[in-house]
Order: sequence, then structure tokens, then C-alpha cells
Amino acid sequence: MSPGRRIAGIAATLGVAVGATAFEVSRQSRRIGRRVGDETPFGTLRSRPITVVADDGVPLHVEVDEVEDKTQAPNAGRRARGRVAPAPLTVVFAHGYALNLDCWHFQRAAYRGLVRTVFYDQRSHGRSGRSPSGHATIEQLGHDLLAVLDAVASEGPVVLVGHSMGGMTIVALAEQHPEIFGERVVGVGLISTTAGGLDPSRILLPMIPAKLTGRVTHEAVRTLARGHRTVDGIRRAGRAAAMVAIDKLAFGEDMPEAYVNFVDDMLSETPFEVVAEFFPSFGALDKFDAVRALSQVPTTIVGGTADKLTSIGHSRKLHANIAGSTLLECEGAGHMVILERYNQVNAELDQLLSLATDQIATR
Repeated sequence: MSPGRRIAGIAATLGVAVGATAFEVSRQSRRIGRRVGDETPFGTLRSRPITVVADDGVPLHVEVDEVEDKTQAPNAGRRARGRVAPAPLTVVFAHGYALNLDCWHFQRAAYRGLVRTVFYDQRSHGRSGRSPSGHATIEQLGHDLLAVLDAVASEGPVVLVGHSMGGMTIVALAEQHPEIFGERVVGVGLISTTAGGLDPSRILLPMIPAKLTGRVTHEAVRTLARGHRTVDGIRRAGRAAAMVAIDKLAFGEDMPEAYVNFVDDMLSETPFEVVAEFFPSFGALDKFDAVRALSQVPTTIVGGTADKLTSIGHSRKLHANIAGSTLLECEGAGHMVILERYNQVNAELDQLLSLATDQIATR
């Protein structure tokens, strides 16, 4: 079989990872459309973009939501009543694989104007620049996170929050610079993530057929990457099937159509070539030794018990390896728990920020 036909043959099944027939896809997509939910305008929260250049030259798209209270504005040189005003607490959010910073919609809305927050697109995702060959790795994402911290949170305490690949990014930073945890970094939130032992085929389920696993998955991804433009076209054309797959794999419960569309849009906007470049990093991830550095700070772990991509067992293992950490298991929630159970997630982050603030006060 010619390479072109092979690519087309594999790609033709994209979006029907759940093995649904055309009739089932149509029926399920109509069911999704009938769900009632709010009309939240996803992707509309914005602030002035900042470009941070990574150590290998990749431009990273960063947005900072400053606090509204001007007395808390980050200005370490400003004097208030004869004293130097301390830099505020900054919360940095790192998103997951094939998503972008907009995935933090509910967290951004909750903390806007109350806490200084930083959101950025990981390399090759969203509005950030494309990674050079060989640099699409979890290790490089750790370096990128440090670059973001140095550029927009160089002074004052920091809390790091990561979802999925974003959590792995934080773990990579902990491996590279454990000394900053307890000093510069005063709190960590790890959501729907792991530090190793992941079956890469699981995290690719919304983007390629579920039956392609193990070595077959790796071969399929390499083949599809060579024809990534064809794959992207088929993904766009098969949107109804993709929505059904995302509905089943990203969420644990029935979610409004707007939520499913929102996740589908983020996944669809990530070129398959990028998906393929990062894919090998997940199988090689083995950093559970590194997470012990997080025992130096309040650490909150959140996972959904119905997460089909990074199962709740990964959250439990992180909890067991990080002394003093807390674990919230969201019963019945899926991988996109930050959307599906945003009230629970935000309440847990509130507790994390409170603990981090207490730690700062005791210094």
C-alpha cells in the first residue's frame, strides 16, 4: 500500500474512536445538542498579550491578569507608609496536551481582579510559536515554565497549577530546580495528571481510534504525522463524530453542548503534527522521584474518578508520594474536571491559596 493510501486509511477513522456507527454518531450528537447549560462565552477572557522567549528561542504567548486593588500592584520599588510594598502572590496556570490557556476559563473568571494570575500557551499550542524539532518534550516544558516565571513573576511568591500535561510540566520543573519549592514556589495544584506510568494511547483517544494501542499506536502516529495536513482536514470534516468521542472521553457526565464544542475547538486547533511531536514524551515520563520536592509546599491533587485518560490511580499515586498533600476525588468526573466540576476545583484551589498565604506569613 502506498504511504498516501496508508495515511488516508488510518486517518479516515479519526473522530470515531468510540467505535460508533454513522447512525450512532448522529443520534449521540443530537442528544448532546439537547442538553441544557449556561451560555458562558468561552474563550473571551483576555488581557494584553506578553511574549516570553524560551531558552531555545520559541516565543510563548503569556497573559497576566493583575489585581484590581492598586495597593497590591506588583511594584517592589513602590513605598507605602515608609515601607516597601511586598510583591503579590502570583498564580501561574499551565494547560494540558492539545489545549490552550482558554481551558482555564472558570478558574480565570473566579480569580480575576482578586489574585494576580498568569496564563500561557505551551509551546506549539494556542498562540505560542512552534517548537523546533526534538524540543517538544516534557523536560523542555519545564524550562519554558521557568522562563515564564522569570519574565512575569520574578518577585514575590508563586503558586503553580497544572492540568494534565501542565501538571507534568510542573513536575519537570521540580526535577530541574527542586530548590525553588519552599522558597519561590509556595504552593502547587496538580489536576488530572501524573508523573509517570502513563499508557500514551489513552491520552490520544480523542484524536485517534481507541483500538490502536501500544506499538501499533506509535506506528500509527508516525504514519499520520507524515500526512498531518490530510489528518487535520479529516478531523475538521468529521466534527460530529469527534464531538461524540470527546463527550465520552473528556467528561464523566453529560455536559452542555457548549462545553463539548469548546474542548473540540481547542483540540481541532492543535495541528496533528504537534500532537505527534509531543506523543513520545508521555510514554517515557518517569518522574515520581522528583515529586518529593513538592512535599516542601502545600500541594493539592485533584482527579476525576471517571477520568479515562489519566485515571484516578495516577492522582492517588501522586498523593502517596507527596508528603502532606491533599487529594480531592471528584466522583464521576472525567479528565476535563476543570470544566465539569469547576466549583469543586475552585474551592480546592481556594484552600490551596489559603495554605500558601499562611506559609508566607510564617516566614
